[in-house]
Amino acid sequence: MRVAAVKSHHLQAAGLALWGLVLLRASSDGRLDLLLREVFHPLVSLAGLALLIWAVALVLPQRHRQAPAAPGAATPQQWRLSAATALIALLLIALPPNPSFADLAQRRPGDDSSEAELAFVLPPAQRSLTDWVRLLRTQSDPRLYVGDPVRISGFVLPRADGPPLLGRLLVRCCLADATPIGLPVRWPSDQPLPRADQWLQINGEMAVQQGAEGEELVVIPQRITPIRRPARPLEP
Repeated sequence: MRVAAVKSHHLQAAGLALWGLVLLRASSDGRLDLLLREVFHPLVSLAGLALLIWAVALVLPQRHRQAPAAPGAATPQQWRLSAATALIALLLIALPPNPSFADLAQRRPGDDSSEAELAFVLPPAQRSLTDWVRLLRTQSDPRLYVGDPVRISGFVLPRADGPPLLGRLLVRCCLADATPIGLPVRWPSDQPLPRADQWLQINGEMAVQQGAEGEELVVIPQRITPIRRPARPLEP
């Protein structure tokens, strides 16, 4: 029973250490940028460090502490659960996440709030896609921006009632609370529509078109360039 208890004790420590490594690895290799806002990254690192310290504490000699009652032998179900947990941790270390922002955005409600307003208005060519969306919340007349130069980037976001948008994901904390935003694009008629989730940079200008809810701004591309997904694709 004592040997079985020691083995169970060490297996528990190994599981904690593996999950600590998962969190520290995610904090160091950039994968957190796909899942969580940067301001929360230190919390993940601290959690990983705490799990490692806990794991070490479990296996250190405890001569100077009052000896607890000897635990019973681990059951087969406990061994299988510990092994499955360790396997999941190893897979997370070996296989970084690769979320589909387009799939996620299609399953999330749109961001119709007016919380985030621009403190100042950037020149048109310096506005990001998010800047344009927020600007239109405060100045809803699209004709004010006809002919303005545009240089934006985002992922291709399909929609059921029209051609795809160029989109971004806004997050307060992580992907769990992500809300999609997007701008209509008048895609070239002589080319196939871009595939969902593809990241593009578009240089062009703004124009007005008739949408489902009246006049809306649309981006008229002059140059469309495929780009790699940014290292930090989530917008606050």
